[in-house]
Amino acid sequence: MANPVIRRALVSVTNKSGVQEFAKTLQDEFGVEVISTGGTAKALEDAGVNVVAIDDYTGFPEMMGGRVKTLHPKVHGGLLARRDDAGHMAEAKANGIEMIDLVCVNLYEFEKTVADPSVTFADAIEHIDIGGPSMLRSAAKNAESVTVVCDPADYERVLACMRAHDGATTEELRLELQRKVFATTAAYDTAISAWLDGQAAAESAPAPDALTLSLKKLDELRYGENPQQTAGIYGFTTAEGDLFTSAHSLVGARQLQGKPLSYNNYLDADAAWNLVREFEDPACIILKHQNPCGSAVAGDVTEAYDRAFACDPKSAFGGIIAVNGEVPLALVEHFADVNKQFVEVIIAPSFSEEALGRLAKRQNLRVLATGGTGTPAKMELRTVDGGVLIQNADSVDEDPETFTVPTKRKPTPDELDEMIFAWKVCKGVKSNAILVSKDHAGIGMGPGQPNRVDSALLACERADEACERLGLEKGGYVAASDAFFPFSDNVDVLAEHGVTCIIQPGGSVRDDESVAACDEHGIAMVFTGVRHFRH
Repeated sequence: MANPVIRRALVSVTNKSGVQEFAKTLQDEFGVEVISTGGTAKALEDAGVNVVAIDDYTGFPEMMGGRVKTLHPKVHGGLLARRDDAGHMAEAKANGIEMIDLVCVNLYEFEKTVADPSVTFADAIEHIDIGGPSMLRSAAKNAESVTVVCDPADYERVLACMRAHDGATTEELRLELQRKVFATTAAYDTAISAWLDGQAAAESAPAPDALTLSLKKLDELRYGENPQQTAGIYGFTTAEGDLFTSAHSLVGARQLQGKPLSYNNYLDADAAWNLVREFEDPACIILKHQNPCGSAVAGDVTEAYDRAFACDPKSAFGGIIAVNGEVPLALVEHFADVNKQFVEVIIAPSFSEEALGRLAKRQNLRVLATGGTGTPAKMELRTVDGGVLIQNADSVDEDPETFTVPTKRKPTPDELDEMIFAWKVCKGVKSNAILVSKDHAGIGMGPGQPNRVDSALLACERADEACERLGLEKGGYVAASDAFFPFSDNVDVLAEHGVTCIIQPGGSVRDDESVAACDEHGIAMVFTGVRHFRH
């Protein structure tokens, strides 16, 4: 079948960017008859396009507040009829149905509507587009004969193709636009379904029975975790193909300079950024291979960086720096000039002009600005062989008033404040996780060991090394454990190295043994009642 010449087009859009020029060119340059609806028709008439109103075309009025206007056999018959099927064409002629060769439609902005916290359920329902997706699907189904345009970015491509082919479009272009349409309608239905699920379910409700995701490829990565693995970065999208991420997310961050991010850069930057957002006070996380080798809070982000770097300068080399406030020149000078630290990525809400000027001297350093701290995404997904795991994202939001203190010695207010700092950082350490802190700096970390005793020993040894390096007195440490102690030997190891306070979830059948060991060593221990594993 020859490529069909476009003689009649139906145009009905929410996003009117470029549509006047597109329709006027269709009419003036190619003699295309333009059918349109409602506000689109008025916009086209204002641009000098001779528009056939949809109700004049169908002989049926728009009705029910605009809910019914294009749902008519003259529309869908003109889109779905197979031009090479004599029976179809005979039925169309008998019923006065003329062919529609091009559809230009984009959809009601449902996601934008429901993003407004004040939106009512009724208003959201009214912004569910019915006629638009129906026309797109009918036209795309018949892409052999119909050109369908759902993205203003494609207007000029369609016109260029028509110019090159005497008013027709090529099968290659029509099939490409067909794929875009079905991706668009799938994303649109996904957004509606997700919102309705959210309205129906409480936060504590189980995961949905069905989950549909709409993702857009943002970049082709050089490779995955290893050079032999291919990889890409994708973002959640709206039906229009726009990026749709939580506020101030990693994927939504602006890269101000540096090489493209690698697969491992994304993983580490995500872990560092989500952890530093746990803190309200100025904080810095230096992260390497998914573990916070440096962590601190202080009076400002530069001091927080200095204290985080001092936790483990050796491991900080080649790491990720994340801070929760604007990066000043002083912070850049400290890591670049004083410490001469090699950094893969630095991520923060913003950077001063002076800081950016100094950062520019390290052209390969990846600099990410998120615009703010916001809150992390509420859901986490991981692939497993043949499927996906989904869970609510973990955050440290426990109220200290709910903590219990089973030991004879109770923590002082300052000790409890230190415990809460260690508790937050410990959440970012791979399990089995022990975090030893002093003066609001994570000076000892025991990550990912098969048993908790080894994690405790490793964390304490690193804490002792940090004290020697910094000229501090050893001991007086706070220790956080991401899960309960199965045996009292964990307490014995921590006590031997000068831990005086412990924060952990509790809940072991041998909690009494750990409590007794703490009492024996004069340690104050707090049970949070909440576990924060990070596998």
